[in-house]
Amino acid sequence: MPITPDTKNWTWVLERPCPECHFDASTFSSRDVAEMVRSNADAWPTILRHPDASVRPNDTTWSPLEYAAHVRDVFGLFRARLQLMLDEVDPVFDDWDQDETAVRERYGEQDPGTVARELVAAAAEMAALLDSVDNQAWGRTGRRSDGASFTIDTFAKYLIHDSLHHLWDVR
Repeated sequence: MPITPDTKNWTWVLERPCPECHFDASTFSSRDVAEMVRSNADAWPTILRHPDASVRPNDTTWSPLEYAAHVRDVFGLFRARLQLMLDEVDPVFDDWDQDETAVRERYGEQDPGTVARELVAAAAEMAALLDSVDNQAWGRTGRRSDGASFTIDTFAKYLIHDSLHHLWDVR
């Protein structure tokens, strides 16, 4: 299953390197995230062409296919949330249960080629929206229903950690 740090204390990913994937938010600007999203998306089709892409390494860890479907959905969800942050003042995001979505959508039974194409398309849309953020907008805010608050700047870095971490998970 995906790494799920304390949801209210998500800021650890901005404050120190991830102990697993070694992501370090201090080493780049949020303006770099759009290209990082594109680069991340470029890696998934090769992973999903592997014959064992739908095989879980153990009962508690997602298969590469399940991780890819999750990353695809994260790109879509974050694109919608970023658009809300650009359009509204301090919006509260709808709840999203990633584990329930994985079960309901049967991530492990989806076609790897379709997931790869959809992930690349979702990443392109997310990256294009990030590219459109003007300098004054990076401080705009949005909140999850659990009280976690983001600026577009921190939101972008949180997003790229999630997708890079899952690429690390499958490699």
